[in-house]
Amino acid sequence: MVLPRFAGIRPVLLAPCGGPDDVAAALEKAREGGLAVAVRSGGHCFAGRSSGTGVVIDVSPMAGVEVDGDRAVIGAGTRLAGVYDALAAHGRTIPAGCGPTVGIAGLALGGGLGILGRRHGLTCDSLLAATLVLADGRTIEADDELLWLLRGGGAPGVVASLTFRTVPAPDSTAFRLTFPAAAATHVLDAWQQALPSLDDAVAASLVVTAPPDPAAPLVVAVFGAVPHPAAVDDLIRRLDLAPLTDDRRHGTHRETKRWLAGDDAPDERFAYPHSEYFRGTVPSADLMHLLAADRVPGEERELDFSPWGGAYNRVAADATAFPHRDARFLLKQTATVPAAQRPGGWLDASFALTRPFGTGGTYPNFPEPGLPDEAYYLGNTGRVRQLRARYDPSGVFAAQPSS
Repeated sequence: MVLPRFAGIRPVLLAPCGGPDDVAAALEKAREGGLAVAVRSGGHCFAGRSSGTGVVIDVSPMAGVEVDGDRAVIGAGTRLAGVYDALAAHGRTIPAGCGPTVGIAGLALGGGLGILGRRHGLTCDSLLAATLVLADGRTIEADDELLWLLRGGGAPGVVASLTFRTVPAPDSTAFRLTFPAAAATHVLDAWQQALPSLDDAVAASLVVTAPPDPAAPLVVAVFGAVPHPAAVDDLIRRLDLAPLTDDRRHGTHRETKRWLAGDDAPDERFAYPHSEYFRGTVPSADLMHLLAADRVPGEERELDFSPWGGAYNRVAADATAFPHRDARFLLKQTATVPAAQRPGGWLDASFALTRPFGTGGTYPNFPEPGLPDEAYYLGNTGRVRQLRARYDPSGVFAAQPSS
């Protein structure tokens, strides 16, 4: 599913590829025609890099999961729902997101966060091996140096398959708590202060939404997964406020993923995001005041806070291409509008308010057109560029991954 904002972009050639030979043939056609190349796994790229007017290499036919002990070889076109279904049959899983239609390749190449991340790290931290096709058509197995790049730094070629270390799939309690709109500042303050002391097994995101109807109140929700229901009670105590609603489901890891994903209904609106990491806190009152002020009919505003810490932070910043290893949380700020509408001034104003408190780093899987490599790779930028130039000297492939 290509994001609606980029669904109107039509390539000269859409090339479904069932294996490395098909990829090599598509790349040859691109060279012969002097056409730009885009690679599509799931099509969920916020910067539109999985779409293009040249040749789009669609790896979705390269789907499948083979499990051998604690390892899984996963085709680059496999979507997360397929990954989880296949691994669940073996009582295993990998740390990754909840979106069932997200492509595994793009997710891993840009990092990959999820409800097991604070326990087991990024999706890319579980990456053990990979097969990819370079721009000249050669198929290679990634060595240690190339794996360093693939772990969060995109790919200088078309990935055909990835091998991951799996972990036991835990039973858990999925939950969603909502709070009064008037308590948004209190909840954000309490959530920020609680993060450093939360157990690694607690995954608790916070989303505050201003609906597209300016008369509707803010929606304040804390949701995620914990090992058992008592951990939700502990979280509520830390937030120091009784929720308006408290919905919980205890079950298998696969059931938890399905419940958190919701109905995954298509949304034809256009989303415009900014994201940044934070080591400390953001000014809650100012941020919530701006979110609620001068609302525009039809524009939905969202502040999406993802908890960091735990295993995310136990990897050295230069151990993989992904450098964001010392953050407390990630904030994605999004304005979502009807297709014929552009966002108002809130998005840029809100980002300007929070930016002085951030690390200057952006999540690679939330790419933004025009951002320099340094925003995604910080101190690893030089090595990322060197490796890209070595394996893709003509610059055929986009700088950031596309899922």
